[in-house]
Amino acid sequence: MATLKDDERLDYLLSEEDMRIIQSPSIFAFSLDAVLLAKFAYVPIKKGNILDLCSGNGVIPLLLSRRSYANITGVEIQDRLYDMAMRNISINQLDEQLSMVRGDLKDMPEVLGHGRYDVVTCNPPYFKTPGKDEKNLNQYQAIARHEIYCTLEDVVKSCAKLVRPGGKVALVHRPGRLVDIISLFRKYRLEPKRIQFVYSKQGREANTLLIEGTRDGKPDLKILNPLYVYDNNGNYTDELHEILYGKGGK
Repeated sequence: MATLKDDERLDYLLSEEDMRIIQSPSIFAFSLDAVLLAKFAYVPIKKGNILDLCSGNGVIPLLLSRRSYANITGVEIQDRLYDMAMRNISINQLDEQLSMVRGDLKDMPEVLGHGRYDVVTCNPPYFKTPGKDEKNLNQYQAIARHEIYCTLEDVVKSCAKLVRPGGKVALVHRPGRLVDIISLFRKYRLEPKRIQFVYSKQGREANTLLIEGTRDGKPDLKILNPLYVYDNNGNYTDELHEILYGKGGK
């Protein structure tokens, strides 16, 4: 049985009834964005090396392990979240496939090696560094949501160094940063290949962006069909329900 700390709880990982995940309402609980990224990203099925930056409690490595037999490494800078991720790997008996590194993503190219990974994923902080009042509300969530320890350029630069030529980098972010992301992708030789916009419901503006680029790839961008989270009755759309609860895996 998992050892829980403070206000931590042990949840089922979506439809994966044989997988559990330690979460905390005050420290960290995964969001829909992480689930969407884990579904959107290309992954090799049988072998390879996958890296997830800004891993939090390890939710994306856990989800990716249901789609791939590749070796998956997560990176997390916050000690408490790293500890949660390590326990999540252990309780799901995934120690042979998944591993965690505690550290700053900016250091990872030197720590882990340049061009070592087939796929790099990241659910980075979305917002500019907050003011002092916002930071003091919750340090764990402030660091996860705001560019306190890393900027968008730090993220893209590290991803580009870590992924092999021809490998893929996938991010989830906000549509308002699309131009910045594409500019930085091109700056660091990541060619945008796939973009998908996510909407809360039809008739609303997109509120989430999924983007994937290929290291040293040729220009050829595909805009995927929009993804709607809710229908007009406030229920999950069929497509979103399938992403969250549909059966299947590697």
